[in-house]
Amino acid sequence: MKELRYLDDVSTLVLDPDKCVGCGLCTEVCPQAVFEMHRNKAHIVDFNACMECGACVNNCPSEAISVGPGVG
Repeated sequence: MKELRYLDDVSTLVLDPDKCVGCGLCTEVCPQAVFEMHRNKAHIVDFNACMECGACVNNCPSEAISVGPGVG
């Protein structure tokens, strides 16, 4: 989704890899494909695509993801 951008480097998206349990829900619910799974952990692969919708936060069972709505 690299062609869809709002503002670069303004997202408040944060992923705590220590809290990630590797469920992969973030990769399934993110409409912008911000996350990918590597070695059973989520990784942010397209930070600037995040539109701060909160789908990842609302579906993360281990609270490994946080985002502040309003910028993207």
